[in-house]
Amino acid sequence: MAGTYSRTTGALVIGGGPGGYIAAIRLGQLGRPSLLVEKDQLGGECLNRGCIPSKALIHVASLYDAMRTEGPEVGLRTTGDFQLDLAVTQRWKDAVVGKERQGVASLLKSAGVTVLPGTVRFTGPRSAELTAPDGGKERIDFEQAIIATGAVQVSLRGFETDGAKVDTAYDVLNWTSLPKSLLVLGGGVSGCELGEFAAVAGCQVTIVELMPQLLPGMDPDLARELTRRLEARGVKIHTATKAVSLDRTGDGVRLTVEEDGTREDLSAERLFVTVGKKPATQDLGLEEAGVERDAKTGFIPVNDRQATNLAHIYAVGDCCRPPMLAHKAYREGAVAAESIAGLSTRFQFQAMPTVVFTVPELATVGFTTTEAQAAGFAARDVRFPYAALGRAHASHATDGWVKLVGDDKSGAVLGFQGAGMGVGELVGEVAFAIEMGATVRDLALTIHPHPTFSELLQEVALLWLGEPMHVARRTVARPS
Repeated sequence: MAGTYSRTTGALVIGGGPGGYIAAIRLGQLGRPSLLVEKDQLGGECLNRGCIPSKALIHVASLYDAMRTEGPEVGLRTTGDFQLDLAVTQRWKDAVVGKERQGVASLLKSAGVTVLPGTVRFTGPRSAELTAPDGGKERIDFEQAIIATGAVQVSLRGFETDGAKVDTAYDVLNWTSLPKSLLVLGGGVSGCELGEFAAVAGCQVTIVELMPQLLPGMDPDLARELTRRLEARGVKIHTATKAVSLDRTGDGVRLTVEEDGTREDLSAERLFVTVGKKPATQDLGLEEAGVERDAKTGFIPVNDRQATNLAHIYAVGDCCRPPMLAHKAYREGAVAAESIAGLSTRFQFQAMPTVVFTVPELATVGFTTTEAQAAGFAARDVRFPYAALGRAHASHATDGWVKLVGDDKSGAVLGFQGAGMGVGELVGEVAFAIEMGATVRDLALTIHPHPTFSELLQEVALLWLGEPMHVARRTVARPS
């Protein structure tokens, strides 16, 4: 029954996504009482509507694709009609997400965190109002607060989603049947990952991207590799193309686009709109609390201890600054909690890894060669092909490459980009190398187990040094 109550807490955590729940757990470890309020489901966007469910579906699609395309060559045959049953897949995916969500709840309970459902709005610098799902109101007085409200999908006027013919990523993640054709408006990470999933599952897919390449902002070599592989699957790709208008027809949608000054109508059964995210920082009562918010971007500015302009209020994750990555939010949440506990801590990093879970898997960390040269380094890169790796042949995964960027003056590892099976598992080692100030020689001298994909890192380092073992030696240009 709705009513009005009040309570006091040491730390109020607003949002139970990656940044929020990690902050609350760390506070518990440090003996600081906290209250976490989540308006929807623990785990936030990543666990419930993004990272985990999308990777579960991508895993199923990869198995399905491998059985159809690779199976006969390696001796795997099926009898009868081999099909992908999306309804069964969805039940499995939902079970995976549910188990992970229960795990988060258990960890919070073990850390002594009080979890309440509802929404929160600040009413002052040290007070807030919680609105429960039943409409009840509760005043919360706090000593410190951590804002971890995440981000929301950007909506385009004239291209509003409806879950019937025009879908969000969440709609796509919950399909129990496949449309015959799909238009994807937005060639970023979500558009490429889920667009490829739909294509592998048997849908005719067309991706429309406003910028000159897929995955805007990522290394062009990676974008070109993904474009090549998607087109080989039959995916049609329109880059440097603007969506002009949308008509919802009787049997689907018609999207009018403009490319090189020419307009064209693209038709499909459904449209998937994924044009980015923006910080979820509205309607929080930030003005009442006195917390500053960037009027243009919506982000809440923070320092390297995650504090806002008010020393006792912190912000973490997608709501405070890019990049919008769960692993970045994890670290920010821990820093905010440690700051509250008075520890000497900072959010500082030399390299932030990024992975795109397409086929090929893509990964990048640190500088690209162009970025490193612009920053004043004597940067040079080399590529090592998967086709020269024994494990790749044994795994039927020879299509791919890794690229290492190093500094010719100091020999330091500056960056890494890769496209191929398991490359997302390699990028963390390069991030560690960059953080520790390792040289390319250090990477080359580190013994990697054989046969593994991790050998790619040792091999590409040896190639950069001009001492390759499993590709033909070539002269490496060095400054005089």
